[in-house]
Amino acid sequence: MIVFAAVPELKPTKPECQTDGLQLEGSHGWTPTMYIRLVQDFGLECEVAQHLATSYGDRAFAVAKLANLTGKRWPVIGNKIHPEFPYIDAEIRYGVREYAVTAVDMIARRLRLAFLNVQAAQEALPTIVNIMAEELNWSDDEKKKQLEMAHNFLATEMGMSVNRASRDKIPITLSQEEIKMYVKRFQILDHDHKGYVSINDIRRSMKNTGENVTGDELHEILREIDTNMNGQVELDEYLQMMSALKSGHISHSRFARMAELEEVHNKVQSKISVERSGGGF
Repeated sequence: MIVFAAVPELKPTKPECQTDGLQLEGSHGWTPTMYIRLVQDFGLECEVAQHLATSYGDRAFAVAKLANLTGKRWPVIGNKIHPEFPYIDAEIRYGVREYAVTAVDMIARRLRLAFLNVQAAQEALPTIVNIMAEELNWSDDEKKKQLEMAHNFLATEMGMSVNRASRDKIPITLSQEEIKMYVKRFQILDHDHKGYVSINDIRRSMKNTGENVTGDELHEILREIDTNMNGQVELDEYLQMMSALKSGHISHSRFARMAELEEVHNKVQSKISVERSGGGF
């Protein structure tokens, strides 16, 4: 016969919260305007300084001291590892000195670039691995191994292969009228007639429709549709997504909603222009 004993109610020995007011590492000297000192004292780009202050707190100064000269008049230091993100070379060196020993650790857990934009993480990998190799004295074989491990991580864990596979399995089932409508919306977004929609096009469109989004959110919007993983949205990707919405394979897309609102905004602006010119009515 099994006898069960009731567990007595556990009560806290101290009623007050023991971690209330406890400051995390890096928070002691942080202020909302600390980034200004980073700009003035080190010659960092403002966006980079804000990123360092937000991510590292008062440790941002220690990170900045590890940055290399850019060779430009401005910014003086802080070479970006990818042109669309504020991450700089010094963060790689700092990460290594904080015990990061693999490229996967760097892109996934230290910088978290892999979660923001897989394509950008892949493009930044050679630079990241080269800097880590300097810090950790990696051989050419070890550098190759680290690159392979990181590429495999992005493909299997971060969805690069999955996105391509899912895209290829969903046929485009749009009518001619629907395709015509979506092509028009795509062309409105592609303001400069490049043949693709860039992150800057998305930023401009969100601003036009009065929606304020962070840089991370912009890249998330791009990532949801960028199945080619090349950092831009092409017409076939847009049509593929609209077909997936129509068939129910996906239920919602911020990019699709943005394209629809941009078309409405464009019509309103066109109407205003006609009225101001005294024509049309």
